[in-house]
Amino acid sequence: MAADALKLLWLLHGVNLDMLGRRDAAVYGTLTLAELEARVTAEGARLGFAVRCFQTNHEGALVEKIHELVREGADAVLINPGAWTHYSYALRDALEMIGAPIAEVHLSAVEEREEWRRTSVIADLAAVRVSGKGASGYDEALAALAVACAEGGAA
Repeated sequence: MAADALKLLWLLHGVNLDMLGRRDAAVYGTLTLAELEARVTAEGARLGFAVRCFQTNHEGALVEKIHELVREGADAVLINPGAWTHYSYALRDALEMIGAPIAEVHLSAVEEREEWRRTSVIADLAAVRVSGKGASGYDEALAALAVACAEGGAA
């Protein structure tokens, strides 16, 4: 696929995801954040995406990045907000302004963990949600986003 035909996909990571590879491997797997980003970037390129990555442990920084995407545009967003998934209405309000399909991904099966992890304040904004599939969940989300972009709408 020609470089000018690539769709822009932002891969956004929230709090504590910079510690992948050091967190409980039984829950989060063994990949580091750099390895996960390389995997998503390669699979994204195969599906026609130019992938840009951003991770922060500061909620306001993630909101500011999303505001940047709203102003500058993105064709799709794949986000793992970490613990912010469960309570950050500021994050939800920012994502609501994105005019592109959003995929919410979690490495662990959040719906099978502690009660408080079972709530997602961004679920209704996500065209696709994947959890509990480790790194392969990102591949599934990318495929759904590629279809959504090709169809010009939700995944």
